[in-house]
Amino acid sequence: MFDHESSIRALGLIVFGAPVVLLCLLGAPALVGRPLAERITGRLCHAAVLSGLVPAAAILALMLAHGTRREPVHLGDWVVVPHYHFSMKLVFDRLSVPFVILTLILCGTIAAFGTRYLHHERGYNRFFVLYALFMVGMVTATLAGTIETLFTGWELVGLSSALLVAFFQERPAPPRNGLRVWVVYRVSDAALLLAAILMHHLTGQGDFEKLMGTGPWPEGHASVTEAEALMVGLLLLATAAGKSALVPFSGWLPRAMEGPTPSSAIFYGALSVHLGAFLLLRASPILEASSWLSAVVVALGLITAVYAYVTGSVQTDIKSALSFASLAQVGLIVAEIGIGLRYIPLVHLLGHACLRTFQFVRAPTLLHDYHLLESALGGHLPEAGGPLDRITSGRLRRWIYRLALERGYLDAILNAYVVGPFVRVMGWFDAAERAWTDFLTGRASRQTEAIEQAADRIEELS
Repeated sequence: MFDHESSIRALGLIVFGAPVVLLCLLGAPALVGRPLAERITGRLCHAAVLSGLVPAAAILALMLAHGTRREPVHLGDWVVVPHYHFSMKLVFDRLSVPFVILTLILCGTIAAFGTRYLHHERGYNRFFVLYALFMVGMVTATLAGTIETLFTGWELVGLSSALLVAFFQERPAPPRNGLRVWVVYRVSDAALLLAAILMHHLTGQGDFEKLMGTGPWPEGHASVTEAEALMVGLLLLATAAGKSALVPFSGWLPRAMEGPTPSSAIFYGALSVHLGAFLLLRASPILEASSWLSAVVVALGLITAVYAYVTGSVQTDIKSALSFASLAQVGLIVAEIGIGLRYIPLVHLLGHACLRTFQFVRAPTLLHDYHLLESALGGHLPEAGGPLDRITSGRLRRWIYRLALERGYLDAILNAYVVGPFVRVMGWFDAAERAWTDFLTGRASRQTEAIEQAADRIEELS
């Protein structure tokens, strides 16, 4: 006879296992060159979502009925060595359970929409394999009780996102933009990895409970000093900024709209773009331990919200406009977290994700409806001026408009002052390595010869 805690743990394993089973069922036939039929793929997606959603709802009901605030589920240890402990653990609490229910509901919505939207699309099976990979990553990151578990889910979400941005690989722009998204995610992941190393240095393990206190969310208190909280918190903030496209990483967000509309809806309107805010909510005890860190979080959130509003006001395609509208709300959610609110940003996040999913799914038919409305009225719809038109002069308005059109020059700034110097330094190391190799072997290597031939060819053409 199970008690309610054992029932929660058993149901939690089902919630975690449902998307994993879906990934195996869709991925294994594709690996051997025998992808499943569209109808079977759709049914498997719906079954997997229901198999995870029903137990998740049951967990919520059990926790409410018995007053359970936190229930961990240990999945085993990866490595146990003196002073260091790497483990996989899931946590069901007032933060993870609502978010995993939201994840499954919206994934089910996108599955129902995507099976029709991508009907007879050549990459139909590839899309749903990546969709299953994304769902595994989101569930893992949402329920993570250790930073190793979070990092696993974080990586799966990033990989599936970048591959779906590059979904239409027959055109040059999607793979190029997918690579851009992947590079930004690499920076974000590097910050998370450094945070994991620092957590292990401070506590000997990556368990959030050891760093952020034993109390149930949001009542935990960090067991570190203010300086330590500031160091870990800044790394986690950089991680969240890369994943949620906060300033200065906002430039990749419109590039991500190259993917199919279902992936744009689930990633950059609903779930993935909110994952950074979710991480800050999980790390809220660290924010409370450092007033400087909280101030930085508030400032970054407000700057991002203003930037997204101004830039989104000049977008000419609906998906980019919706993506910046999402970013503006994410910035406000981050600011709310920095202020010290907990349940308000959580409710804001849940409601906003549902709204943006509906708007992205509705986007393909909106233009058609707009033309029908114009035809019924007999002319173009009147354009309403924004608040900037009423509070700014003509010259300032033109400057803001130019800044918005260039998306704050964020891409140009990063290319000139971050990417360019990094590439030049790596080029210098590569040249030094080739020179050392040529010296040891006494002759020019194949790579050196290829570079010299390419330089000669460029000189001939010029």
